[in-house]
Amino acid sequence: MKKGSAYTGALPEGCVLCEKGAKMVLLVTGKCARRCGYCPLSTKKKGKDVFYANERRIGAVGEALEEATLMDALGTGITGGDPLIAVQRTAESIRALKKRFGEDHHIHLYTSTTDGRRIGRVARAGLDEIRFHPPLGLWTRLERTEFADALKLSKRMGMAAGLEVPVVPGRDRETLALVRSAEALGLDFVNLNELEFSETNWKALRAQGFDVKDDVSSAVAGSEELAMGVLRSGAGTPLHYCSSSFKDGVQLRERIERRARNVRRPHEILTDDGTLLKGVIETKDPEGTARALARDFAVPAKLMWVDEEKHRLEVAPWVLEELAPELALPSFMVEEYPTADRLEVEREPLRRR
Repeated sequence: MKKGSAYTGALPEGCVLCEKGAKMVLLVTGKCARRCGYCPLSTKKKGKDVFYANERRIGAVGEALEEATLMDALGTGITGGDPLIAVQRTAESIRALKKRFGEDHHIHLYTSTTDGRRIGRVARAGLDEIRFHPPLGLWTRLERTEFADALKLSKRMGMAAGLEVPVVPGRDRETLALVRSAEALGLDFVNLNELEFSETNWKALRAQGFDVKDDVSSAVAGSEELAMGVLRSGAGTPLHYCSSSFKDGVQLRERIERRARNVRRPHEILTDDGTLLKGVIETKDPEGTARALARDFAVPAKLMWVDEEKHRLEVAPWVLEELAPELALPSFMVEEYPTADRLEVEREPLRRR
């Protein structure tokens, strides 16, 4: 696959749609009963009872349906924290997504919870695929733990069931044992994720002696090598290794490009990277500035956008590039993600402040 990812057997359906950027990421809560030192969840989400659809913080499932529509989602990946901690919200979300987009809207979920009642609730709500994350200390004896029972229950209830874990360098024996257990339990897949440094786990990973694999990556050195060795082990269970660069360079890029096509305004240019390019004039009176540009330079209204919240006027980049030398206000070329938070990627001044 692209960006160093690889698989044996068949990819889980959830991963097929992720590769296309066609899955909405629905974080139903940042809370989790486990305390895994390698958890990469961000500070604004980790341990907090928050609700996000992609990068958009939401208050109700109706807003998640809006976000799914904006990106033409063919499915949803429900994550956390642990979604089964907030099982009512999770079940409600599954039912709402299925009702709005139909039974073909594929939904998968990640969890470390083995409670049969909670698993039953999401199965009855319509969950298609469940991915369990057992703590590392259980990997060598998984068949004798409550996770084995939870996995068997999930399959009996009609869901595709498998394991999803990070690949921790030096844990060859544990990782291979986990794969053997998956085969013995008749699981549908094992997903192996490249271990990554994040703002919340880097101290714990550094304390264990881990380092980044190169100067341009947050991936942990040695994780990929171990994963590829496991894929070559000849296991009967389908295995999938997902690299750090694949998540950013393929999954995220494809997803934001899908959204960009729906949210792009007439004054914005969609780049090859799926970002939006625009001209920006910083001004305390964006409405007045827009009127002045229309009056003095005949700039059409459809090529401008007033952003009162950020105190700026957005202008078509090809227009502002011509006008900037004539303006007394600071002007920029700005590249942003087409996400709800409109994260700025790059800013180039057209006129000094």
